[in-house]
Amino acid sequence: MSLVLKPLRWFLLPVILIGVWWAASAGGQNFYLPTPDAVVRAFGPTWTPATLRADVLPSVVRLLAGFAIAGLVGVAAGTAIGLSPRLRAYSEPVLEFLRAVPPPVLIPVVMLFAGIDNTMKVTVIVFGCVWPVLLNTIEGVRAVDPVLDEVCRAYRISGLTRLRTLVLRGASPQIMTGLRQALAIAIILMVISEMFAASSGLGFTIVQFQRGYAIPEMWTGIILLGLLGILLAGLFGLAERVILRWYFGLRRAARDGGN
Repeated sequence: MSLVLKPLRWFLLPVILIGVWWAASAGGQNFYLPTPDAVVRAFGPTWTPATLRADVLPSVVRLLAGFAIAGLVGVAAGTAIGLSPRLRAYSEPVLEFLRAVPPPVLIPVVMLFAGIDNTMKVTVIVFGCVWPVLLNTIEGVRAVDPVLDEVCRAYRISGLTRLRTLVLRGASPQIMTGLRQALAIAIILMVISEMFAASSGLGFTIVQFQRGYAIPEMWTGIILLGLLGILLAGLFGLAERVILRWYFGLRRAARDGGN
């Protein structure tokens, strides 16, 4: 029974939202709110394989590049800061200042130094995505089990072996939480960065549709962006379950033991 109800729960809210959308747009009174069937009819001609290669693929490449760089920088810097109380004390005021700066505000500044090519767009994504990864990594490293730390000291496990088997492994649940938050931010910043001095990309195309009053086509771009977010979140969830299978196994064992 649960196998039947679970897919129904997934589709229940989307069906309700589409029904509300259809009811609100029925009669065609609002030019800016086309009916769902008009958007569906516009989807195929708008997003052909050639259009996907020209506009969607560059957006995804920029998103993944910025996300990957932010992940590497955030984990590396967060591990160093989390392991060193002195470094954390010195860096905390600067980190708090930089974290408070909204990434879209930096787009004009980045354009002055990096131009208007892919470097600017990737830089904006990196700057916005690095903070959740960095801060979650710091807290994850600081929260490593002190008992396990003492065991490593007793068995003289140090250096890269300790870093890999104790520190990063112990902090990995919070690191993955930071990466999940960063992925959502990356999608937002990908679209925003493509609205400034761009000639391709999903955000650029949506703005062009809006400026040309191609409203059904504009809505297809928004829906495609949402579908892209669902796909990336699903892939990340699969990777998370593989990387943290030990963690989910411990939680399952603890839950079963409590029952």
